[in-house]
Amino acid sequence: MKSYKLSMVCFLSCWLILFYLPFIASAAEFPNPKTYVPTLNQIEKHKAPYDDPRPYVKEFGPKQIVPKEFMSKLVFDEGKMKALWAELVGFRAPDVVEKIAPEIKPGKYTYKDLEKYPGFKDLMWPEMYNRIKPGGPPHGGNIPEFEIVPTQQCYFSLPIAEATKKNLGKAKLDKDGYLVWETWEGGYPFPKPTEPFKAQQIMFNLEKRYLAWDGNMYIAARLRGYTKNLKMDFDGAYEVLQVKLAGRVLLPPYGWYDERAKKRGEFRHFILGFTAPRDIAGATQSALYFLDPNKADQVMMYLPSLRRVRKLTSTDTQDPVMGMDNIYDDNEGFMQRLSPSRYPYKYELIAEREYLVPAHVYDGSNYISSKGLELRNMKFERRPIYVVKLTQLDKNYVYSYRILYIDKETFNYYHLENYDQKGRLYRTWDINYCFHEDMGMSSWLGSILVSKDYVDSHSTVFQNFQLPAVWDREDVNLDGYIKQK
Repeated sequence: MKSYKLSMVCFLSCWLILFYLPFIASAAEFPNPKTYVPTLNQIEKHKAPYDDPRPYVKEFGPKQIVPKEFMSKLVFDEGKMKALWAELVGFRAPDVVEKIAPEIKPGKYTYKDLEKYPGFKDLMWPEMYNRIKPGGPPHGGNIPEFEIVPTQQCYFSLPIAEATKKNLGKAKLDKDGYLVWETWEGGYPFPKPTEPFKAQQIMFNLEKRYLAWDGNMYIAARLRGYTKNLKMDFDGAYEVLQVKLAGRVLLPPYGWYDERAKKRGEFRHFILGFTAPRDIAGATQSALYFLDPNKADQVMMYLPSLRRVRKLTSTDTQDPVMGMDNIYDDNEGFMQRLSPSRYPYKYELIAEREYLVPAHVYDGSNYISSKGLELRNMKFERRPIYVVKLTQLDKNYVYSYRILYIDKETFNYYHLENYDQKGRLYRTWDINYCFHEDMGMSSWLGSILVSKDYVDSHSTVFQNFQLPAVWDREDVNLDGYIKQK
């Protein structure tokens, strides 16, 4: 009997080792991010908050910071990536632009050239066109001069493209055009969106986006808020640790992160911790997102002043985030659940055409000026764009409708307009990207994001530093994160 029990113990031990070995091995092959991610003070030695044109990303980017063994797993053959992604989306961006205002060529321009070239008004969405002027109240982020560069082809890393091709046709929509979440297995679900639910397919591509190393990343960000007189009224900083839990194709473990994620249908989990200003330092947001559109996401806030954790309801996620001109549903610009039951939308594709947008530039030379809060050293390129309108069907939601300008080649969005229940332009969000050509990856490394409140005449400027990072659950668990701090 003892021999039998001993044999069973040995058998179970071996089984458990074999079952968990892939997870142990995959975690062990990546360096602990805490050993290489820099502090905000270290970052700002390479790039000052104002008036600093240094292209710091070239000297202080992933290739200089992330261990070489890890970086080698993120680099792929550029020719293969370009060819496969063009096959999947059906075009290359340089081949489908220069149809609108072709007289406007690559080169340097200022706001004075708007009169000389009336085609700029056709090439830019209205809010961007209105920003091409010297800086001044009531909002920061005006662009008095800029350079247009040739349009480049953008694409995704080989594993992401291969997963997209492998899973073509698997992702299904229900009768109302909502994604049947169990049918999505990885990659972009609809690389060539088609009718009758084209707008919804575009939005589900956006929701399942493979931004920033498949969502396995670290962010250190400085954010500053400004009144309508451009007086700074908030000087904050935060960090973000995020883990992708489903549809993993770039980094192991592939597919589901673990059995818990598979059982519960978990999509991604991140921790956002404020480090400044002093009165809110330690405030921490934990967000666990699920694939099931009818399952409430788990969003919680730890408030050190109260020493308690507050669980946010779907109503609470409409509250403004401290010091910012956005709500919790506006994380990353847009992170609201696409659901038929929780604040559902009417989806419309209202335009499909080229626009002049902030270029994918990998150097970090753009900057904010101390005088007038101008965006300087900005580069633009022509890009094919989807314009999607989301009209809110529940009048209890803070926004009556949203308009998103989404890249047709990458499904990343550049500009988001939110309108209040009176139909007024309420808040906008502008994003520019860093494109890593050898990785086939877009990120916010070195980017400057601007959000604006048009009702209260307030602006927030975010300066982001972002790196690939592999975290475990303890790192993004609220209790674990707070204990480590």
